[in-house]
Amino acid sequence: MDNESPQPAGNAPEWSVSDLSGALKRTLEDAFGFVRVRGEISGYRGPVSSGHVYFSLKDVNAKIDAVIWKGVFGRLKTRPQEGLEVIATGKITTFAGKSSYQIVIDSLEPAGVGALMALLEERRKKLAAEGLFDEGRKQLIPYLPGTIGVVTSPTGAVIRDILHRLEERFPRRVLVWPVRVQGETSAVEVANAINGFNALPQGGRIPRPDVIIVARGGGSLEDLMGFNEEAVVRAAAASLIPLVSAVGHETDWTLIDHAADLRAPTPTGAAEKVVPVHAELLAQVTDLSRRHAGATLRLFDRRRSDLRALGRALPTPENLLAGPRQRLDLAAARLGPALARNARAYEQRLAQLDRRLHVQSPAARLATLAVKLDSLGGRLVLARGNVVLRQRERIARANDRLEAIAARGQAAFARLVQRRRDRLDGLWTLAASLGPQAVLARGYALVRDENGVLLRQAAAARPGMALQVTLADGSFGAVVPGGTTPRPAPRKTVAPGGQGDLF
Repeated sequence: MDNESPQPAGNAPEWSVSDLSGALKRTLEDAFGFVRVRGEISGYRGPVSSGHVYFSLKDVNAKIDAVIWKGVFGRLKTRPQEGLEVIATGKITTFAGKSSYQIVIDSLEPAGVGALMALLEERRKKLAAEGLFDEGRKQLIPYLPGTIGVVTSPTGAVIRDILHRLEERFPRRVLVWPVRVQGETSAVEVANAINGFNALPQGGRIPRPDVIIVARGGGSLEDLMGFNEEAVVRAAAASLIPLVSAVGHETDWTLIDHAADLRAPTPTGAAEKVVPVHAELLAQVTDLSRRHAGATLRLFDRRRSDLRALGRALPTPENLLAGPRQRLDLAAARLGPALARNARAYEQRLAQLDRRLHVQSPAARLATLAVKLDSLGGRLVLARGNVVLRQRERIARANDRLEAIAARGQAAFARLVQRRRDRLDGLWTLAASLGPQAVLARGYALVRDENGVLLRQAAAARPGMALQVTLADGSFGAVVPGGTTPRPAPRKTVAPGGQGDLF
């Protein structure tokens, strides 16, 4: 039987794995080059090290992998979040390494108003918790701004409505910062415009606005999403220039409306809120001027009437002078007697002064002093006798005291001498009893060598040594036995009771 290779069972072509994967990829991309898929984001993995984003879109029955490349993710208006229902726009392709298909997303938007409103509510709560919507931080809009800054599209009807309304009410200088009010870059442009107006220096070449209007016409919630972005809200809250938000129609609310210092229902309404009506202001000033002139005239009339009333109340010159004239007549009548009384009073006072002066004259004073001198002389003689008498008495008493003191002193001195004599006798008796002569009288003797040195121990006596022995009644020589007998020292006799040689 011949060995032949097996023949194919049919005419189906043979594919390699790579060829089959490539064919499937081309087929899917050709058939689904552009799709919009609605689903819930699941398994979201934020930008990885490469910057790409991976997650899945799922509904109740199925799930499809999704990827957003790094460059596309940075331009997305709506950022993907876990559990958010979105509408993804992109193309279907395959990934050969896993034999799976996926959607490469080019744009992303919330699926329906419900999901978008939920996203906005969550963002509103977050920004409100940071205090960006507090009423206490809102600024007052100036009554008549000199320059108005407008952040809006330069080609739309909004700027024309604002300029037209300002021209009708009160023409002001307007600075327009052109921005896109819809699209992916609108939020960044609006935030940059607000920050740019605030960065203008005061008194610079370009005048710094006194108030900013952020305006846009009406539209759907998706169209207004640029004014709900955090960047726009934070820029509006941080603006040092008072900011008016005029986005959409009267029923449209965006997050910038909460952060702005004032919300206007429409862009035209914003123009009405930032400036007064020139004609009305002029009429008000005219009315105030008229009222001021009328009030001034009425004040003059009232003051004139008051002046007339006061003039009628004033007395005539005759009435004014009648009282003083009568007082002058009474004073003149009282003047003569008063002068006479005054003269008499001065005469009496002068007489008193004359008497006092006479008493104080030198002659009167000398007479008084002479009398006092005589009196003092008599008193001096009497006092001198009294003093001599008192001095004699004092001397007598002093002599008596001195004699008494002398007698006591002599007696005391005699007693002191006797005590000292008795004490000296006792001490002399004690010294005699303790003296050397008394000791010798009791049977003791003093022994000296040939040099007269007193021997105190027996070992000091050498054989043959010549000694001198002193007793109570005299002295004699002696020799220590043994050895050569020396020549005896001359004997000296001491009378009984003598003490000289004992010392």
